[in-house]
Amino acid sequence: MSNLSLAEAVKLKSVLAKRIHELEEEMDRVAFVEMEKGSKKPKQARSLSQVEEEIDDIRKDFRLLDKLMYRANFENEVSFNGEELAIVEAIELATQLRAKARKFKEFGAAAKEEIQYGYGEGTPIVRRAMFDPEEYRVKAVELERLANRLSNAVNTKNYSIVLDFDSDKYF
Repeated sequence: MSNLSLAEAVKLKSVLAKRIHELEEEMDRVAFVEMEKGSKKPKQARSLSQVEEEIDDIRKDFRLLDKLMYRANFENEVSFNGEELAIVEAIELATQLRAKARKFKEFGAAAKEEIQYGYGEGTPIVRRAMFDPEEYRVKAVELERLANRLSNAVNTKNYSIVLDFDSDKYF
């Protein structure tokens, strides 16, 4: 029985989800046959119950892997900006930093002032930014850098955490 790292578990979870989807499609294929009325049933490579059994085994492994990953993400921490964060919190913080950076990029790409056409009768209307777009562009770059640094810390930690899961039948 071989264990696997949390980083490998993330990949394996994706592999298992894909395999479950493939088996669901196989269930649809083997569940019905088209044949002439009164003729003998055609021979199938696998029966519906065999496919069901395989999918149930994989779903059980998927649940176990999910539980082990959640536990590891909660119990293990990474250092970031002078504080210790649980991996689950670090993942969420990286997501939030990226979302904030995306919004700041929008502000950073804005014009400081632009004329709005189609308003008023001969009176020019100006749309003026109430902030400095360059400051927001710089803030966006810094936020992305922080998010990447945090993600790298999580990835590094994920390779050091070993889960007690038998991955031999999948890898």
